[in-house]
Amino acid sequence: MPPPADTVKVAIEWPGAYPKLMEIDQKKPLSAIIKEVCDGWSLANHECFALQHADSSNFYITEKNRNEIKNGTILRLTTSPAQNAQQLHERIQSSSMDAKLEALKDLASLSRDVTFAQEFINLDGICLLTQMVESGTERYQKLQKIMKPCFGDMLSFTLTAFVELMDHGIVSWDTFSVAFIKKIASFVNKSAMDISILQRSLAILESMVLNSHDLYQKVAQEITIGQLIPHLQGTDQEIQTYTIAVINALFLKAPDERRQEMANILAQKQLRSIILTHVIRAQRAINNEMAHQLYVLQVLTFNLLEDRMMTKMDPQDQAQRDIIFELRRIAFDAESEPNNSSGSMEKRKSMYTRDYKKLGFINHVNPAMDFTQTPPGMLALDNMLYFAKHHQDAYIRIVLENSSREDKHECPFGRSSIELTKMLCEILKVGELPSETCNDFHPMFFTHDRSFEEFFCICIQLLNKTWKEMRATSEDFNKVMQVVKEQVMRALTTKPSSLDQFKSKLQNLSYTEILKIRQSERMNQEDFQSRPILELKEKIQPEILELIKQQRLNRLVEGTCFRKLNCRRRQDKFWYCRLSPNHKVLHYGDLEESPQGEVPHDSLQDKLPVADIKAVVTGKDCPHMKEKGALKQNKEVLELAFSILYDSNCQLNFIAPDKHEYCIWTDGLNALLGKDMMSELTRNDLDTLLSMEIKLRLLDLENIQIPDAPPPIPKEPSNYDFVYDCN
Repeated sequence: MPPPADTVKVAIEWPGAYPKLMEIDQKKPLSAIIKEVCDGWSLANHECFALQHADSSNFYITEKNRNEIKNGTILRLTTSPAQNAQQLHERIQSSSMDAKLEALKDLASLSRDVTFAQEFINLDGICLLTQMVESGTERYQKLQKIMKPCFGDMLSFTLTAFVELMDHGIVSWDTFSVAFIKKIASFVNKSAMDISILQRSLAILESMVLNSHDLYQKVAQEITIGQLIPHLQGTDQEIQTYTIAVINALFLKAPDERRQEMANILAQKQLRSIILTHVIRAQRAINNEMAHQLYVLQVLTFNLLEDRMMTKMDPQDQAQRDIIFELRRIAFDAESEPNNSSGSMEKRKSMYTRDYKKLGFINHVNPAMDFTQTPPGMLALDNMLYFAKHHQDAYIRIVLENSSREDKHECPFGRSSIELTKMLCEILKVGELPSETCNDFHPMFFTHDRSFEEFFCICIQLLNKTWKEMRATSEDFNKVMQVVKEQVMRALTTKPSSLDQFKSKLQNLSYTEILKIRQSERMNQEDFQSRPILELKEKIQPEILELIKQQRLNRLVEGTCFRKLNCRRRQDKFWYCRLSPNHKVLHYGDLEESPQGEVPHDSLQDKLPVADIKAVVTGKDCPHMKEKGALKQNKEVLELAFSILYDSNCQLNFIAPDKHEYCIWTDGLNALLGKDMMSELTRNDLDTLLSMEIKLRLLDLENIQIPDAPPPIPKEPSNYDFVYDCN
């Protein structure tokens, strides 16, 4: 943010006195300014005082952030952060319950400020809080019956202060004792616990797991899935969100060999059905944070398939070969021949080869070789066996149908299953880490314990149906796969609530319907390539681009709420940024919660003149993307990141809530700087608006063929007797 003018006009408050209007010289040391203010109110020991914002943030003014002070800012003279920290450090150890409670309440509020937090931590404040949680609570629990609300509030404020202090990243999570972890875990394991205490305890456990491998192991020993499940069966969505976040954290940090074991425990505890009943199908809307946690759980569950997806089949492994024999047996109902069979080995091999060809394998002699490509590896064979056993009638019908067709029109079940499994893994991004910003969960995957296998079973039947509708041959295999992928993607975008609903959506997306959609989407792309139309497009394109530019700027004027991401996602604060109506200033500021509707300019304290902007950078070029950390390495976060650079080393960093907002803001900022709008959204909008404008202008020419060249100029008439002089 640009440094303000050397002098800013502010109001300064002091309890019991009239506010003072004064001009602050930004070149003077902050200590000199505070001394001047104290002298005005005849206050001694100016070094014991400090200035802080008088708004809800109450953040202290320091040499580092003093340039954020703007004209009209209201400040408050207060005790210095060091002295305040010292006083609170003493007050929270008071023998008076009321004094202790009030001190902890103040500490929970002040700990959001990094300046105060640093001072309190320097006094070993974190250690004091952990000791209070470890040992102090027993003493107060004796008083719980007679003063339960007081105890609950006291512990709640203690944990809140702890969470806020740790959120600054000053202290390592590795420093905490097993006793502290046990105590926090005990709050989660109790059946009846105050909501605020439970919420903060879950947040602490999640942060411990995500930030320390050693703490993950200790937390995993103290918390079981069975103890977390009851919190999902309540009605408080915040508690449910924190609970799923802890499960996700344990899942994410578990060693590879433990993840499948943990997944089995989740299945035994019926986590999926509990989430489906009490979260997804509960009679309330799912907020963004819950949607994100469900998405993370979905991704982590599907990532369990990665091991099988990347495992090649061993052609010499008899157990794996037996699966292929089982596929053949189910399809053709061939009974195993006894050892003393009179049939020769050559005859049996010939029969197997014929059957493997009917099953649609590429390698008829040794179909095991078809599963040596990764992905999809052994996962494809697992899917085929599941389909054959759990949907036996459909499996037999597909195999027999295709084995009785002419060779050129048969749909190869084996090859199709392998390619389809690979395609579904790409669609669901199996093996990729979950994005920090994505909320794209699919309710239907929470309706079945074997959702991926059922997903495959539906799609392999769709593939066979589409193959018949396209009257495809083996040469059309890739075309069929492209159509099936489009059918599946279009059905998924409707977010079906169950696998049956997904199947119903696919029924409406036949090959004929896909052709109609494709034709509608590319209509005029071929028809409107004649030279006159291209010239008309070129003529009206600047007008359309100006229209898009105005729309982008109008959206910037409305503003957007951005999230400040860190390791504890739900605890993050929000901030809002919007462009002034005259397009000269960007107004921005922190918010306590996500706003409902537009945020007025006067509530946003910070300003950045557009004239001071030097450049807009995106992706890995952003300063906040060059920092180390797992979040910064995330591909999807990189795709949503952009920064405004101004002055020498100043920047304003953004992570857009989604791709659409990213395009809106990067386009709008480039437009303000007089640069081209290069986003994919601009290209799509330009194509759409140009197409609409061309159609409107050519309405009168419907059913008239437009020539490629202009018509010839006719010869001059033999006389001009038809010309009349109106005068």
